[in-house]
Amino acid sequence: MSYPEPTARSPRLWVDIVGSIRGVPRDYTKGAIGRAVILAAIPMVLEMSMQSLFAVVDVFFVARLGPEAVAILGLSDSLLALVFSVAIGLCMGATAMVARRIGEGSPEGAAVAAVQALLTGLVLSVLMSLAGVVWATDLLQLLGATPELASNGRLFAAIMLGGNLTVMWLFLINAIFRGAGDAAVAMRSLWLANLINIALDPILIFGWGPVPALGLEGAAIATTLGRAIGIAYQFRQLSSGHGRIVIRWSQVVPNVGVIVRLLRVSGIGVLQYLVSTASFLGLVRILAPFGDTALAGYTIAIRIIIFILLPAWGMGNAAATLVGQNLGAGNPNRAEHSVWFTARCNAGFLGSVGVLLIIFAESIVALFTTDISVAAIAVDCLGIVSYSYAFWAFGLVTVQAFNGSSDTTTPTWINFFVFWVVQLPVAWGLSGPLGWGPAGVFWAIAGSQTLLALVGGAAFRRGGWRNREI
Repeated sequence: MSYPEPTARSPRLWVDIVGSIRGVPRDYTKGAIGRAVILAAIPMVLEMSMQSLFAVVDVFFVARLGPEAVAILGLSDSLLALVFSVAIGLCMGATAMVARRIGEGSPEGAAVAAVQALLTGLVLSVLMSLAGVVWATDLLQLLGATPELASNGRLFAAIMLGGNLTVMWLFLINAIFRGAGDAAVAMRSLWLANLINIALDPILIFGWGPVPALGLEGAAIATTLGRAIGIAYQFRQLSSGHGRIVIRWSQVVPNVGVIVRLLRVSGIGVLQYLVSTASFLGLVRILAPFGDTALAGYTIAIRIIIFILLPAWGMGNAAATLVGQNLGAGNPNRAEHSVWFTARCNAGFLGSVGVLLIIFAESIVALFTTDISVAAIAVDCLGIVSYSYAFWAFGLVTVQAFNGSSDTTTPTWINFFVFWVVQLPVAWGLSGPLGWGPAGVFWAIAGSQTLLALVGGAAFRRGGWRNREI
């Protein structure tokens, strides 16, 4: 079955695009697939673009404090990535359940699923906060930080990990909005959070008027406050009664049956991202013996890479929503066509960006650091990893498509094979025994993302995700 694609001559396309950005509700289970993908993806891409600003804004200002501060930022980011893994795993379940209920025409059921996801996230976040505050120094040393570096970075890591509820709920509520088809609200919440972070970062890091210079810790406070204000906006929208999903106080009670279903879907999703995140922790551990300069250069490069990747992740989120809603509407063929169309668009976009990054890597890195040694590492990382961008984009869509169907097991096994069986051993072998140094780690990242796209695409084509129940 084929579906018509939107054309430049379509008189309503630009009207629909504006409506998508404004948050006008739309049924993605009908009409031209290309148009549905574009309209679902635009607010999600803009949302993730705002999320990616957190990555570059902090490192832009923190780099002014020196390589040690950037190294602490990178190590703490690696720890916070564990929180992101749990949050993203829960997001998979939340998006899949909400999208399926919306596709079935049950906004009340979608609201119940949303509340249970938020309650589950709250409990998990409190546990992680306690662990992060109490063992911040030990966790930094576990990643390879020297005792002095771990001591200097303890407070920053404790603030970021202690305030992880802002990460958890910001991600979860946006996943709920995306599943409901209200991606524009998710986009606006991150715009607000980023504006607060951008305004507070220089004030709290370097001081301004009566506000003292808090240094590295100021960046942690600014980021946490920005996310908290974004969450306040999200809750206002959830309770306003104007969106496709509305939460009422009467629903804020534990529902064991829904929580069990959520954990059944999300549990494997959490494991899926813990597998990939833990592998990146392993990469940091492999890089740590090369010193603060290597860690600082890697941190700057990875922040730039994430800045580019997160909009592409938005395309993956759009695919997940389309898969969930179309399966709920009983149309798996439309779901599959949506994924392949989205994957091709994403690969073309990110592949083009990768070429530009290879050409202009030195100029881009120069915006973040004037340290020649740190810049050299960052340029190497940015240039090498950019070769895999087109494949990375394709893999993002196919893996997220599995998650949108509630099949979180398949991508978990794919991640385990690609990142643990292939990436970590290759990174260790190239950087150490073969003497490639940090560049060996960067080539391992590029190679593993290429392999992920190939394996993920082949697995998705088999079609087992079509018959998943939730």
